[in-house]
Amino acid sequence: MFLFDNCQTAWLAITNVNDLVTLLQFPFMQRAIAGAVLMGILGGLLGSFVTLRQLSFFSHAVGHAALVGVALGVLLQLNPTWMLLPFTLIFGLVVLYFIEKTDLGSDSVLSIVLSGALAVGVILSSLIKGYRGNLMGVLFGDILAIDMTDLILTLLVLVVGTLFLLSTLRQQILLTLNPAVAKVQGIPVQLYRYGFVVLLSLAVAVAIKAVGVLLVNAFLVIPASCAKLMSHHFNRFLLLSVIVGSISSFAGIIVSGLFNFASGPSIVLVQFVVFLTVFGWVKLRTKAA
Repeated sequence: MFLFDNCQTAWLAITNVNDLVTLLQFPFMQRAIAGAVLMGILGGLLGSFVTLRQLSFFSHAVGHAALVGVALGVLLQLNPTWMLLPFTLIFGLVVLYFIEKTDLGSDSVLSIVLSGALAVGVILSSLIKGYRGNLMGVLFGDILAIDMTDLILTLLVLVVGTLFLLSTLRQQILLTLNPAVAKVQGIPVQLYRYGFVVLLSLAVAVAIKAVGVLLVNAFLVIPASCAKLMSHHFNRFLLLSVIVGSISSFAGIIVSGLFNFASGPSIVLVQFVVFLTVFGWVKLRTKAA
């Protein structure tokens, strides 16, 4: 009986691998892999600054508030992606403006604005009649459905984000570690802060189709958190974050294809497993030292 079970498991594995090889020949799967790698790099790059600047809740709020943009797109019978981009951008800028112009804490402002946006999003969603496939797809993600437009948008955000952050890396590091000193040294803190929020909002918008509104924050935070556990040197931390983001995204697509799991949750699940592995490795190394 035990031998039969092992043989059956091996046969299923072989069948899944053969199915995966066949699946990889389809254009939609190739686009999904390309999109996953690009978004993994983008998430790792921006996530490094998100974690160090403690903006995790900010990206979480932007992602969840995107439900309004999705619902509007479905109601107006427009591509949700074209509604997500401007909405997340405007939402991110408005939230940052409120944080700077009030005496309330950033977490309070984010909670207030997020609650209001979610309330509007739920009400708009209730107005949608009939098929809600577009809405559900954006909520939970479906990277297999991305098209060339999504790939081009992701690549554009990645290129612009890389040029902006790497060309001003010294200023970005100083702004991250000590904003007061950065301001004294004449660094345009406001310009860089708003510029980063624009990039972060756009990154959230393009990643939502892949991993969904409910998981998009993990896409930014987990790779950077893994890298932070492995290195405290900023350049190495940044590189490791990008590597973890891209490789885990690729691995998540493969897992999704092998076991017929949902693509977005598969990517985040792989990232979570990587985090647990890195955490355990760091703890063991610390004890051994």
